[in-house]
Amino acid sequence: MIAIYKRELKSFYGGMMGYLLDAFFILVGGLYFTAVNLQGGYSYFSYTLYNTCFVFLIFVPVLTMRSFAEERHNKTDQLLLTSPVSLGRIVMGKYLALMTVFVLPLAVLSVCPLLLRIGGEFSNLSNYSAIFGYFLLGAACIAIGMFVSSLTENQIIAVLGTFAILLLTYLMSGIRTLFTTGSSLALIVFTVLLLVISLLVGLNSKSLSLGCMVFVLGGAVLLALFKLKSAALTTAFSGLLGYLSIFDPFQNFVGDLFSITSIVYYLSVAGLFLFLTGQSLEKRRWN
Repeated sequence: MIAIYKRELKSFYGGMMGYLLDAFFILVGGLYFTAVNLQGGYSYFSYTLYNTCFVFLIFVPVLTMRSFAEERHNKTDQLLLTSPVSLGRIVMGKYLALMTVFVLPLAVLSVCPLLLRIGGEFSNLSNYSAIFGYFLLGAACIAIGMFVSSLTENQIIAVLGTFAILLLTYLMSGIRTLFTTGSSLALIVFTVLLLVISLLVGLNSKSLSLGCMVFVLGGAVLLALFKLKSAALTTAFSGLLGYLSIFDPFQNFVGDLFSITSIVYYLSVAGLFLFLTGQSLEKRRWN
């Protein structure tokens, strides 16, 4: 695992990629720190971090695109998959290297709360609590990017796929407001989800009739629920969408709260996608 970690880290800082990514992260963070805290007069560094969450939409896809997609494209993944190192160690070695590239600029920005103390008394506890939450948010996003990269050998597809997923989660709060009681848009989304499930059932069972049957029966149940229990149905779906928004739990840290629930959520998301990455490699090994 250590050898993979060093190899990945060298691939970033042996060229310009790692330096450019870190410089971009520090530049955006520094600009917002100047505008929000120094010029705006706000004492909470968490406001700066909250306003820079959009950086993950650019930073993470570019950071993670090479993790496995490049290996598959260059056929060097065969060496990894046949090596005596377990898949878990391979995944963790690459993940820790990516986290290091992310942590270095975050460590530089962590000096900013100390600069605020020069001008007066500020709560460093709340500021560094927000930095910790920001770190967990980045860890979850990077795990998602690694999983997407493990699914393809094209780095452009890996970038676009990761960007699309993170953008969807970033906009999820606004999307949730579209699903109101009796909303036709909610019915359309439920129908599309049912269609996808029916297709998966048909493909896995190799039976088109079974897939059609699932769609027809599911559609009948969906219409009945939508007519009779539309409020409960849309509320449940809105709650599900809330769990898919990985940026929302960070607001708890911005609100000067050390949220255990948010910590568990981010650790669970990171663990889930690291596990899925390992399963993707396991499937490729057997294939």
